[in-house]
Amino acid sequence: MTFDALREQLAVAATAFADEPGSAREILAGMVDDVDRALREELEIFPVCHHSPASALAMVRRLRDMRPTVIYLELCEDLRPLLDELRNCRLPVALQAFAGELHGFPAEWAPLSVIAPITEASAEYQAIAYALDNPDVELVLVDRSADHVFQWTPTDHQDTHEQADLDSDDDALHGDAVGIDLGDLRPHFAELEQHLLHHGKVRHWSEWWDQYVEQPLTNADYDTYRQVMVMISSLFRRLRRTDTDCDEDRERYMWTRIREHLAATGADPSRCLYVCGAFHAASRVEQFGLGSDAEPYQITPRSATTWQYGLIPSSHSAIEAQFGLASGSVSIAAMTWSKGLRRNRLQPFRLNGQQGVRTTSGQHRTATTEAKPVADRLSGFLSRPPALDDVDEAELLEWSVDIVRLARRNGYLASTADAIAVFETAVLLASLRDRARPTPYDFQDAAVTCLEKDHVPGRRDVRRLCEIMLGGDRIGQVGYAALPPLARDVLDRLEPLALDPTKRTVQRALLDLRAAPHLRPVSDLLWILRQLLPSEAVRPIMGTRSLGDRPIQESWDLALGKHQRALVQLGYEGVSVEQVYERRLRATVTAPEATAADALVAVEEALLYLGGQRLANDLGNRAVSLLAAERTVDDAPEVLRRIRRLLGHFRTVDAALPEWCERFVTAGYAHYCTLLPTAFSDEETGVRQVAAMLGFLFGMENLALSLGCDHTQLELAVRQSHPEAPAKVALLWATRCQLGMLALPELRDRCAEMFTNPLVVPALPQYLSGFLHALEPAPTLKPFVVEVLSKAFGSLPDAVLLPWLPTLITTLRDQADDLVPALVREAGRTFPATLSAIDNWTPPWAAPPTPPAASRPAPTGGAESVLLHAHSATCDALTALLGYETGRRPAPGADPELTALLDSFPSTVDALATELWAAG
Repeated sequence: MTFDALREQLAVAATAFADEPGSAREILAGMVDDVDRALREELEIFPVCHHSPASALAMVRRLRDMRPTVIYLELCEDLRPLLDELRNCRLPVALQAFAGELHGFPAEWAPLSVIAPITEASAEYQAIAYALDNPDVELVLVDRSADHVFQWTPTDHQDTHEQADLDSDDDALHGDAVGIDLGDLRPHFAELEQHLLHHGKVRHWSEWWDQYVEQPLTNADYDTYRQVMVMISSLFRRLRRTDTDCDEDRERYMWTRIREHLAATGADPSRCLYVCGAFHAASRVEQFGLGSDAEPYQITPRSATTWQYGLIPSSHSAIEAQFGLASGSVSIAAMTWSKGLRRNRLQPFRLNGQQGVRTTSGQHRTATTEAKPVADRLSGFLSRPPALDDVDEAELLEWSVDIVRLARRNGYLASTADAIAVFETAVLLASLRDRARPTPYDFQDAAVTCLEKDHVPGRRDVRRLCEIMLGGDRIGQVGYAALPPLARDVLDRLEPLALDPTKRTVQRALLDLRAAPHLRPVSDLLWILRQLLPSEAVRPIMGTRSLGDRPIQESWDLALGKHQRALVQLGYEGVSVEQVYERRLRATVTAPEATAADALVAVEEALLYLGGQRLANDLGNRAVSLLAAERTVDDAPEVLRRIRRLLGHFRTVDAALPEWCERFVTAGYAHYCTLLPTAFSDEETGVRQVAAMLGFLFGMENLALSLGCDHTQLELAVRQSHPEAPAKVALLWATRCQLGMLALPELRDRCAEMFTNPLVVPALPQYLSGFLHALEPAPTLKPFVVEVLSKAFGSLPDAVLLPWLPTLITTLRDQADDLVPALVREAGRTFPATLSAIDNWTPPWAAPPTPPAASRPAPTGGAESVLLHAHSATCDALTALLGYETGRRPAPGADPELTALLDSFPSTVDALATELWAAG
């Protein structure tokens, strides 16, 4: 047997060093059995680790030696059509499956999203590029579909929504999607991982993997790489307490698809290559291998959910955040990949026509090697230390100089001496950690030690600068041809702006709509994108859009290149941004938690950005239904503000109001009248909400009465209201005064009584807050509110007044748009305008009462006749009341009958003359 000698060596080691030799011998022997089983499979299994440069280098070597005709790849089978679009993209990008409307899954999961990132320094991309550029090579994806991902792992999906804090927008490029990785090799055994990190003198798993697996295997031959990867995966798998059902189901699924394809095509298994995660290469399920005689695995059907597919940009930092890798590990892997290509003089596979590709390497042919017998490479690999390179002083010096230069650009005080210190510290750290040469992680630690200060002067710290210098956060981009129709339509409609959509920087767009009317459709599109995309993607600098008003000039900051993912996501929702926006508005008003205020907001946005009266009417009808169904008045202020604005708009553009507006006013009048007594007495309902209800009732009363409502309903609601809170009591008093149920002098007497009652004085601020809110339903009380506030500041003690000031300021701030301007204008009319006039100024409420009419001097001469002749209508009314003929208007003193009549009623003449004299 090939591995008999290795089995004996491991058995001896288990007996000598293990506390439980039986268990250790079983694990070590099982590792060798797994390697032997995987290597003897008729279909060649290629184990990979995701984003591993060693796997990518081994893939390049094997593809050029073997030249397979069929490649089975562990990737969601329904993502296959997307692979052809990789030619139009700049890596890294992510394949995405998206579902917004769910059928067969819980509604709270929506939307569902699955992504599979692709980088150039990955084995899967090398296999894809080789297969797509060779017409005689078939590429078959054999992993579960996106639908099965959520069928099998619902708990995993829920966990993915608990996102960690991300450092930048680029980290969140994948959103809350479920990541599909190819070859996640990690112990998932806490004790083992901590042991490896401690004895390896590293901080995190990514550094351990790079130091002890990636670097030794980068220059290893294919057979050694293959056996080592299967052995490591077997060890990690056997140390798990149990294999998850999901992992075993995936393996059964993939082998079932492989057998189905071989049976359908008749392909030669010896000319096929199965690329899968190393974890699955050491599988022990009964369906493993082509020669398995286990029962066929029954694949469950997909759900009725409709999936949409596309490509979204990705980045190194996004991949690290998605899969829990250490910061900078993917960039370091890309650097290791580039160095490995140069050192081994390998030509990688790249898709023809892809951005940045200048050579055509996919069509290069190499003689196919014959199958070789399996040889034991593990014994030699495990028995000798890896051949470590000496210190590359030139490379380390270049790193040290570059990091100092980059640190100075970012605000750090660094010099040549710091570059020397970084170099020496990196060598020292490598020696302390038993390394022949400093790794990029040692260099990072040395740079942080020598350059980092007590604070970061710029946006990036030294560790982030090291990541940028060693490879940078490479960010991919989806090409125009690979974008969904909606995204292409948006870019086409933005062409008049002459902007570059591929730039990730912010670009300024200036629109002079008066000089260039053809840009108005562009302005309309930008305002819709403003509502649909993140605020940083489309941001207006100058110009606003409101009902009945459109700017003549606009200025925009656009960053569509940076937010390309959000634009691509819109393509999953419709074929145009207008359709997507309409669907979102309808979804907003039909949601279970929708309110009437939400529906009115949707109506306003439909009028502003879509301009369609039909949609506005549909949304308005929904607002009427929502208002009638509400049992609380929490949104009454927003409802009042929105409906006032909409009524003002409709009155200016059309002679008649829309039918839904009339229904909304009548329904709101009846609704708020019904809820008014409860709102007054409910402790959880604020005074602002009650004031907004009254503002709706009084402000819309004329329109409501013209549409058939009854004023008696409002009077009955007010009479049935019996609040206890001081603020609501004051508001009720103001309401009754507005309705004529309470005279203003009586209201003034009640307030004067409160100011003199020591038991009520502590609660006076709350009464005053109620009067302030009363300005909404009763604006005619503004002089009275100014009077009450003036008396409060003049008479309340400091112990009461000072604690009340924060409440007063908060109330005025909340009502800054409506109450404060009216209150300030009324105060301006009441108080003197100059400082000098204050000394002799007497408040109107403190002025002496007006003397009675009897004390005034009676009009003399012919003033009565002149005055009555000037007011002939009054004389006619009085003449008709007394039974005389009206219509004659002789000159003063020319009619003896009129003179005699006036002489007969001197008191009436005096009273009428006095009033008219005062009015004149």
